[in-house]
Amino acid sequence: MTMDGVRLEQEDSVLVAEAKASPAAFTALYRRYVGPIYRYCYVRLGTSEEAEDATSKVFVKALAGLAGCRGDRFAAWLFRIARNVVIDTYRARRPAEELDPAGEYADPAPGPEAEMLAKAEAEALRAALGRLSEAQRTAIELQLAGWSGLQIAQVLDKSPQACRMLRFRALRRLRRLLDAATPQSEEVGDDCA
Repeated sequence: MTMDGVRLEQEDSVLVAEAKASPAAFTALYRRYVGPIYRYCYVRLGTSEEAEDATSKVFVKALAGLAGCRGDRFAAWLFRIARNVVIDTYRARRPAEELDPAGEYADPAPGPEAEMLAKAEAEALRAALGRLSEAQRTAIELQLAGWSGLQIAQVLDKSPQACRMLRFRALRRLRRLLDAATPQSEEVGDDCA
């Protein structure tokens, strides 16, 4: 692990020790990791409301279980909590149609066609991510969530070099899967001549 990764682990160790002594000191850990955890939850869940709820649950669970955390592995421990919260959120989802009461009013936002295309692209990406190995999917999701290469390596318990290769291979496979899922445009001729 590089000096930056070691320094981050040392800083986390100090912050965890302080938070164990005084729960109010947990604020520093929250501030350091709330952005990356929220982005991870958002990438996995797809809506800001669910990502916000999941992020809140992650930090509540982290604060409650802080006594059992090793300070030098805080980021990996926090990610495991986030991953479990996301899984629980998936399990709790019910297949119900969303009601949009605001849909009655004119809105300058993109039209239904643009929303449908964006939703289809997001679904294609989620489907392609689901076809990657667990380690590849996790590496890409954390990268999309803004986590650094060192943080991803720590979470996956790999060297930074091995993590870079894992992400490279995952992106290459993801590109192939997305290309295969994209229908090729067919020329439509006029059959009525």
